[in-house]
Amino acid sequence: MRENSEKLRRLVTTALFAAAITVTTAYILHIPLPTGGYVHLGDALIYLCACLLPAPWAMAAGAVGAGLADLLTAPMWVVPTLIVKSLICLPFTSRSQRVLCPRNVAAIFLSGLLSPALYGVANVLFAGTVNAFLPQFLGTLVQAVGSGLMFAVLAYGVDRIGLKKRLTAA
Repeated sequence: MRENSEKLRRLVTTALFAAAITVTTAYILHIPLPTGGYVHLGDALIYLCACLLPAPWAMAAGAVGAGLADLLTAPMWVVPTLIVKSLICLPFTSRSQRVLCPRNVAAIFLSGLLSPALYGVANVLFAGTVNAFLPQFLGTLVQAVGSGLMFAVLAYGVDRIGLKKRLTAA
């Protein structure tokens, strides 16, 4: 019985994160870039999710949430997004007692470079030229910096109110 309750809680938390990631990515602070694409803060929620849920659940929330946002705003990016947003969860850990731990701080930088690099590669494949890498990389890097800063603020708040302990203790 306890195992079913835990699975249900993780499923609900994953679905709530996926919904919040979709809305945050597609509509809240959705800032178009002159080079194409847009800047959003949805990655901050993906990072937070990766710190609160085990990796497979966080990867699902990130992929589904960001994938739905791209389906609503830029459908050609859905497949790369499913891959990229799953992978940017991996550097984070949900095993630490605190969200803002040394590993997760380092993960901000790793994911903040991984996402622009992978989207740059995807843009090269779409455009058929290596010249498409840098504009995509730089635009996505701006987004990654903003998301990293927002994550740090959110993580500090989550740690201050003890949300992680309450989520895992229930």
